[in-house]
Amino acid sequence: QVQLVESGGGLVQAGGSLRLSCAASGRTFSSYNMAWFRQAPGKERHIVAAITSSGGYTYYADSVKGRFTISRDIAKNTVDLQMNSLKPEDTAVYYCAASTRVVVPTDSLNYNYWGQGTQVTVSS
Repeated sequence: QVQLVESGGGLVQAGGSLRLSCAASGRTFSSYNMAWFRQAPGKERHIVAAITSSGGYTYYADSVKGRFTISRDIAKNTVDLQMNSLKPEDTAVYYCAASTRVVVPTDSLNYNYWGQGTQVTVSS
């Protein structure tokens, strides 16, 4: 069982930066693949970035490549998302998720645990 709590969301101007953090509880955190998803109003939830349990492999959606960086600190049980060069279209609720799948999944159905979400708003 893993519990996830996101923090770091807020309001930022276009071109600015934010760093989201996901704090996980549970002794088996290091065995989970982790990801950040986002959901804009009236739209489906989509993956933003993912990282393997070891941290050795990362995945990014095309829309955020070169701007966002996912990282994890196994000792601290945290997964962070550094977001730079933010655009108004990045506005959404951002969710942290954990998966027990061996291969890092990109669809939300393969994630077992979710945080409550944190709002990110980018003004133009």
